[in-house]
Amino acid sequence: MKVGVLGSGVVAQTLAAGLAKHGHQVTIGSRSPEKLAEFASKNSGVAAGSFADAAAFGELLILAVKGDVAIQALSLAGAANLAGKTVIDACNPIADAPPVNGVLRFFTAPNGSLMEKLQAEFPEACFVKAFNSVGAPRMVDPVFEDGKPTMFICGNNAAAKQTVGALLDELGWETADMGSVEAARAIEPLCMLWCIPGFTQNQWTHAFKLLMK
Repeated sequence: MKVGVLGSGVVAQTLAAGLAKHGHQVTIGSRSPEKLAEFASKNSGVAAGSFADAAAFGELLILAVKGDVAIQALSLAGAANLAGKTVIDACNPIADAPPVNGVLRFFTAPNGSLMEKLQAEFPEACFVKAFNSVGAPRMVDPVFEDGKPTMFICGNNAAAKQTVGALLDELGWETADMGSVEAARAIEPLCMLWCIPGFTQNQWTHAFKLLMK
């Protein structure tokens, strides 16, 4: 599959490299493509370009930028390049403020989410929340003694979620579909929960697991 990754940070680079290792063709995009040239040269199957280049290239897109610039990044990618495509939203609405006793601050309200804003701003795209509740080192091929961890997803388009679920299975995850876009109000704060052991105990290698009987 052709995948366009929007972002240049550790999450974007981790997903781009991991997907390339799994045999996908990847273009990673940035506002400043030149800063990704070295990364692309070291990862076979990954090309570097602008946000628009990555969005035009990908059959499936991954948005992995800071939450406060997500709309701007998608605007630079171009609405026409997003239309009809599955867009994995790996962002979190983290505020530019320090955590309080290990708890991050969000710039969204409890009855809203960043992904809802993205879906409203770009209605022709099929957003699916994923990869926001685990650290980059465990995003691709996570290994835990207790088995596959759970990735919580949501979105309005059933076919898009099916595509993301298949990709997650390939990357070593089990998927828990939490429903429509409004469920991002619950999934995004999992980032807060995940980060507490990191900030308070320097533990950054865990993941969530949903147990059902």
